[in-house]
Amino acid sequence: MNQIIKINTNERGEVNVSARELYDALEVRKSYRFNQWFDTNAKQLIEDEDYTSVDVTTEVKNNGGTQLRKLQDYTLTVDAAKQIAMMSGTEKGKQVRMYFIEVEKQWNSPELMLSRSLQYANSKLIGYESQIAELTPKAEMHDVFIEKGQAIGIREASKELNVKQNNLIDNLMNNGYVYRTKGHHGKLQPIKKYVPKYFVLKSASVNGVEFTPQMLITPQGREFFYKKFYEPDQIEMAL
Repeated sequence: MNQIIKINTNERGEVNVSARELYDALEVRKSYRFNQWFDTNAKQLIEDEDYTSVDVTTEVKNNGGTQLRKLQDYTLTVDAAKQIAMMSGTEKGKQVRMYFIEVEKQWNSPELMLSRSLQYANSKLIGYESQIAELTPKAEMHDVFIEKGQAIGIREASKELNVKQNNLIDNLMNNGYVYRTKGHHGKLQPIKKYVPKYFVLKSASVNGVEFTPQMLITPQGREFFYKKFYEPDQIEMAL
């Protein structure tokens, strides 16, 4: 199945889509501006049930470089997206609606249901391992990074740095190292120039449906951010 529009998943395992990406997929740009198009279609939807307003940050090219730009977007449930596609009354709208129907079939297949169960069990296991790690005396941070020797997720990284996860995320976003993708509970993604030095991306696709890659922080990245945000006066560590 060809991917017409990216399907996102939030922390609760629910699927959703970006209104801006749906707008592009329906190819109505020539007829409506995005805000006009969404205001018209939102009349048949219920806010905080069918859609949620979100601010997203995206990279745009500017004078040979890139900069971050904030945009207004909305997270849509798949049912809401299907309804908008159907109401468009176009052949493209029909194709998009049928694509969502096929995605839902695959999402509810026994294979994917089992996959989600395994992912949940794995996340619980990581949580238990993190609790055990907190009870174990730690060596110097540099030794921990070297011993770990692998890229890990933001939750594990915050545990390793002994800081709150939201605090680490805020520092990374406010200092221009990462941004959030479109959609409710959008996933963190790194700025391209910091890949693969500080971050790597772990891609995932099931039955031809590609999901937003998971961002992992490298040992070098964790050491760098630890010194930058939490121990700025620390003696320079050899990288």
